Amino acid sequence: MEAKKENGHTKRTKGGLRAMPFIFANEVCEKLAVVGFSANMVSYLTEQLHMPLTKAANTLTNFGGTASLTPLLGAFIADAFAGRFWTLTVASIIYQMGMISLTLSAVLPQLRPPPCTGNQACEEATQGQLAVLYASLLLTAIGSGGIRPNVVAFGADQFDENDPNEKTRIWNFFNWYYFTMGVSILVAVTVIVYIQENVGWGWGLGIPAFAMAVSVVAFVLGFSLYRHFEPSGSPFTRLAQVIVASCRKRNVAMVADPSLLYQNEELDAAITVNGMLFHSKQLTFFDKAAIVTEEDQVRWPSSSSSDKPPNPWRLSTVHRVEELKSIIRMGPIWASGIILITASVQQGTFSLQQARTMDRHLTPSLQIPPGSMSVFTIVSMLTTVSVYDRLLIPVARRFTGLDRGISFLHRMGVGFAISVLATFAAGFVEVKRRHAAAAHGLLDSPSITIPISVFWLIPQYSLHGIAEAFMSIGHLEFFYDQAPESMRSTATALFWTAISAGSYGSTLLVTIIHRVTDWLSDTNINRGKLEYFYWLITLLQIFNLGFYMVCAKFYTFKPIQVRPKETSVELSTTSTRV
Repeated sequence: MEAKKENGHTKRTKGGLRAMPFIFANEVCEKLAVVGFSANMVSYLTEQLHMPLTKAANTLTNFGGTASLTPLLGAFIADAFAGRFWTLTVASIIYQMGMISLTLSAVLPQLRPPPCTGNQACEEATQGQLAVLYASLLLTAIGSGGIRPNVVAFGADQFDENDPNEKTRIWNFFNWYYFTMGVSILVAVTVIVYIQENVGWGWGLGIPAFAMAVSVVAFVLGFSLYRHFEPSGSPFTRLAQVIVASCRKRNVAMVADPSLLYQNEELDAAITVNGMLFHSKQLTFFDKAAIVTEEDQVRWPSSSSSDKPPNPWRLSTVHRVEELKSIIRMGPIWASGIILITASVQQGTFSLQQARTMDRHLTPSLQIPPGSMSVFTIVSMLTTVSVYDRLLIPVARRFTGLDRGISFLHRMGVGFAISVLATFAAGFVEVKRRHAAAAHGLLDSPSITIPISVFWLIPQYSLHGIAEAFMSIGHLEFFYDQAPESMRSTATALFWTAISAGSYGSTLLVTIIHRVTDWLSDTNINRGKLEYFYWLITLLQIFNLGFYMVCAKFYTFKPIQVRPKETSVELSTTSTRV
């Protein structure tokens, strides 16, 4: 199919559903690799590298935080220079390198400490062995930085927002994306974790590494079917220009009529393919960046003159000002997701250690690996996504008139409320688990299985899965919809930075609690008071839910209107209002 030029961009009659198999194949294999080594890593660190529990927990949350922070860099590269396809491809290769290195560390005996023998204290990993581990994790974190913010935005790019039929499919795509991701995670936390626990870590990490290689090949094979958009320049530079210009003009009197603010469709054409942002009444200080002063009129008498455009560090268009306002308005909603992540990451650390002490037998000879307990999170998440997409959206659409059924703000609020219930329930289950340990005289025997079924943990795992189906997908929808279209990779990266902040927040919280209380034990979880830790997080979530409800109530949606055909707009104090 032929490509054609429109508004300075290459617009291809491609994409749509035909591109989805290649993108989803990449996502399935990538998530199989990511979760395949992360779901059970606390077991690898404590049993193979002999790390203390709190150190292992903090290592994983620090790694998770770093892997969720690097998407800002990956989004910047994609939006400003390389485009999403090439950023995704190169990042996947870097991730592959990290997976290979991690697999080698599990296979080669010299890269891990010797096994524990008898009653002697286990020998911890040396600095050199830890260096290999950290280098491997760093490579995967860098690779994640290019994959995570771009795969969702790239998939959504395959649907034309100006086509009513395809616009509806964009919101279905977010549910399909999460469902596909969930299926691959389900395989990882069952099959891969079982292999790690019962066959060996070499195979348990080697299979995800091979899956990652398949994901790169699958993604590249779909190149000719994708809709590709050229990068539109650094969004961070444009934001900085608005801030600098508004500060320079801080003493300039505000214009009485917003239509007098500077607008230039030709200048903004490269960043307004689907629509332009128009003036909003919030954060009016930044409007000063778009005030046309006498000095501006002398220096740049005609904004449509391509040989002498205005200096963006002194004069910005309304659209660029509103880009900055949109990002700032998203800030409180972004921040509200941090505490929820702090709560959910405990499933991979302390909840997993709870499971390790409990009776995990399905039959006398078959027991569930601790790392596979997250299967209940994934199953509940997949079930919720399926019911939401197939039943709730069509019904809700009749009442709300929204393509997505209910607003992403309502969807996120439901997720926040359910997450509160998850951690609240986790505390009571921990009380029951320790009472069972005390009743059988096992408080000082952390390696002996407590005769209490691991299925008592199902409520907290399942509630976290339901919460994720509402909150995480709603969060993604929010960032994609409310971000300026030229910043969608960057906005998706904000989703991952919330995860990063939540992971680092968990590290900080665990460190403080471990130092000032006896709630968390390095060697014997039975002698701690883990339920107090869960209830502290519950209390933080309740305050966070109240904060979110206030932010959602007063949130102002992005002011956008369809971009008309190009017109010439002169630089003057009576510039045409778009």
